[in-house]
Amino acid sequence: MAHPDDFRAAMARLAAGVVLVTAHDPEDGPRGEDVGMTATAFLSVSLEPPMVLVSVRADSRMDDLLERQPLWAASVLSESQRHIAGRFAMRGRISDRLLFEDVAYYRGARSGAPILGGALSVLECETEQRVTAGDHTLVIGRVLAAQTPSADGSPLVYFKGRYRQLG
Repeated sequence: MAHPDDFRAAMARLAAGVVLVTAHDPEDGPRGEDVGMTATAFLSVSLEPPMVLVSVRADSRMDDLLERQPLWAASVLSESQRHIAGRFAMRGRISDRLLFEDVAYYRGARSGAPILGGALSVLECETEQRVTAGDHTLVIGRVLAAQTPSADGSPLVYFKGRYRQLG
């Protein structure tokens, strides 16, 4: 079996798009709380029906939430949103409420999840299946709505352990 450090180094050479996965937790506090996480393991699974997959760390706050909240969204980040990717990727971070405090977002009509203003594209999803895979959970979602509000921007890319711009 490959050593974890060798595996990590090999996979770091695979460039990946960066998304902010979000969901609303109606059970956290009187008005609920929004939860977000940066993901680079995100991909299209099916065109008919439209489906995507995101990999979330097992037993993370997002994994726990998506186990009971089937509605979520993914905002594909532009190169100008690098600071947002870094903020929502931190381990042992401050509360999600504070993370969203000065971020421009609106609520998805289908998912109720926060959607980033300025995202290249937005997908609102409903979980179809959850698959345990090692120390992660693969969440497969049916796409309820897809939009390209800022389709002309350039994507944020993750490569060799850093956020980068194309070109």
